[in-house]
Amino acid sequence: MAMSCDHPDLLPLDEAIARLWKALPAPPAAEVRADRDDPAADLAAMDGVALRSEEGRTPRRLLGTLYAGDDPAAFTVAPGTAVRIMTGAALPSGADAILPVEQLREAGGAIHPLDDPRPGDHVRRRGGQAHAGDLLLPAGQPLNVARTALRAWVGQPVPPPSRIRVAVASTGDELVADPAPHQIRDSNGPMLAALAHALGAEVQRRPALPDDPKALAAALRNPGGARILLTSGGVSMGEHDHLPQVLKDLGATVLFHKIRLKPGKPMLAAQLGDLLVLALPGNPVSAYLNALLFLPVALAKLEGRALPDPWRRARLAAPVKHKGDRPLLHPCRLADGQLHPLPGKGSADLVTLAQADAFAWIEAPGEESGVKVRYLTVV
Repeated sequence: MAMSCDHPDLLPLDEAIARLWKALPAPPAAEVRADRDDPAADLAAMDGVALRSEEGRTPRRLLGTLYAGDDPAAFTVAPGTAVRIMTGAALPSGADAILPVEQLREAGGAIHPLDDPRPGDHVRRRGGQAHAGDLLLPAGQPLNVARTALRAWVGQPVPPPSRIRVAVASTGDELVADPAPHQIRDSNGPMLAALAHALGAEVQRRPALPDDPKALAAALRNPGGARILLTSGGVSMGEHDHLPQVLKDLGATVLFHKIRLKPGKPMLAAQLGDLLVLALPGNPVSAYLNALLFLPVALAKLEGRALPDPWRRARLAAPVKHKGDRPLLHPCRLADGQLHPLPGKGSADLVTLAQADAFAWIEAPGEESGVKVRYLTVV
């Protein structure tokens, strides 16, 4: 029986992600307190008329109209009168209810209620959501779209949205524009740049780096304003895989090197000063999957967002042959809510990667069809 070359001490994927998340700094997030009552006045919750509920269905004379943002002091609702009001406008003095347009009839220059109004009908009361000084968000909460809006709502400064700059550089002497049979074109560089762009990063493409320690060290010492450097190749066990040693010589902190995943085992993550280096394997499927797993995590933490969860679940339409000790990410087509495995030919199979919609996580050897598994969506 063939022996597996895997090692039981390889770092599980979830632990690798946790290490990366913990190591990266997040922008400081101050607590959010209400700077005034919310709403700061009694507001109309519907289009209609503001009136005195105690007068029931008595016809009223219209005094005018209030729009959102108008000063309600322009009107006082006395007996026998009403004010036309739009959603979000502040109630005028004397009114205690809103009667919606659908419950009104206009005739003879007057408003005729078709229903009995009650005090507080369709009114958003002052302080109904928060009172001045209330804690709305504790400090350190990850930023999201709604929390950005809340900070603006209470008058806190909101920095303009910015993108993390990601530099992309493939490695390898075999990469040339017009390859001979023993050479190849650089497909990883365009692929990773497109992925980083799709994930919302500011992308900086760089020329492919040769298999030379001095050239690698020079590139690492000069990040060119990049916060993250994505490389592909040079992290395995070959004689020209210089990147791990170069990072060590430069004093980088290696967060992890080699994970329990197929494909993608040689993955390395390191911090060199403020630069995060995500050193991906050279084969395109491995490079893509590792980038898809780790780059969104890094971008989210550096931007102050919550840890993303990329996993979805669906059933396998057919069994997947898997003999290894590591969890397998297997290419699939996604149709009719099921994962249809593709006949992948390993981590160098760019053709199948381009045909796939998803990659199914196969934990145990020989997953049967009908089993529900988690999967990654191809970007």
